[in-house]
Amino acid sequence: MAAMRCAQPMYPQKRVHRETLIVSSQKYKAVVLLSGGLDSATVLAIAKSEGYEAYALSFAYGQRHAWELECARRVASSMGAKEHRTASIDLRAFGGSALTAEIDVPKGRSPEEMGGEIPITYVPARNTIFLSFALAWAEVLGCSDIFIGVNALDYSGYPDCRPEFIAAFERLANLATKAGVEGRQALRIHTPLIALSKAEIVRKGLELGVDFSLTSSCYDPSPSGQPCGGCDSCLLRRKGFYENGIDDPLIYSDRRL
Repeated sequence: MAAMRCAQPMYPQKRVHRETLIVSSQKYKAVVLLSGGLDSATVLAIAKSEGYEAYALSFAYGQRHAWELECARRVASSMGAKEHRTASIDLRAFGGSALTAEIDVPKGRSPEEMGGEIPITYVPARNTIFLSFALAWAEVLGCSDIFIGVNALDYSGYPDCRPEFIAAFERLANLATKAGVEGRQALRIHTPLIALSKAEIVRKGLELGVDFSLTSSCYDPSPSGQPCGGCDSCLLRRKGFYENGIDDPLIYSDRRL
């Protein structure tokens, strides 16, 4: 898969410089999208390590792998999120994805197959919808920062995980709110994982003390939350731990790497 390494979008920010933040011990608020997976847990840890007061936002969107919502609750609690909310929306009303319709989740695909066409696990407009909810909460909270765990490497080319999409949404966000129009908010979308491999994400999370046993990455887990081990997300997650020379703390329903 071709690597996409792009600088994060930067826009003028109406905030105190990081040096002032550290001296004053003042914490800025940030909305952190938290799915309950490995990536979003690492992003939550990154936001907190940078001094933000984290407001975690999860979604019950009709996904087949709702076990992740329990994981999101556990992660938010263990990592000291200031608040954790779960918004309910029903993307099953549209379907079109193996995660929101009665469509089989692909299993056992090779890296070459994963890097081909956009897979059926892509949920139409999901990140656009999630970021819109995050934008609304950020305006209510009076904060200018949103963190999301999109990744342009080790993934299957989801269009809403690309740097171009994030940059475009950030521009839109700064035109879309009362706070933005009045000059009280200059929103920035933080994507600290966008150019990292899965192995690098695992390493970063471990450095920040993330308990990955609380997370769920599987697209098709059992009712008790046991990961299948064969979907794209499981294979990439296992590869990330393997490349760090450690075992994934989760127990998979198969025993393959």
